[in-house]
Amino acid sequence: MKVRRIGLLTGGGDCPGLNAVIRAVIKTAVNEHDIEVVGIEDGYEGLVLRRSRPLGLEDASGILTVGGTVLGTSNRANPFGYPVERGGEVVFEDRSDDVVAYVRDLGLDALVC
Repeated sequence: MKVRRIGLLTGGGDCPGLNAVIRAVIKTAVNEHDIEVVGIEDGYEGLVLRRSRPLGLEDASGILTVGGTVLGTSNRANPFGYPVERGGEVVFEDRSDDVVAYVRDLGLDALVC
C-alpha cells in the first residue's frame, strides 16, 4: 500500500520546535514523496470535533519563528475519555469510534502525532 495522504497533529500541549516539525513533515511529504498532508487542528480535540485543513508548501513557509504550534494543541482531549457536560455534570465518553470514522472519512493512510 502506498501512502498517499497523511494527517498531522500536535497533541499533548505545546513545546519548542513544533512548528519546525510541522514544516519538515509538510516539505518532506510533498516534495519527496508526493503525499498530501491534512492538518488536524487543536490536537486530538480536532479529531473528536472534526476540525482539519489541507496543508501545502505555502503553509510551511514562515512558521519557524512563530511561537507555539500553528495547528493548535490540547492536552485534555483524550478520545477514550472525552469530557462532555450532561445535566450540569461533566462525564467522560469514549469517542474513539468517532475518531476512527473521521480518519476514514478524511481518507488518511497514516496519522503523524
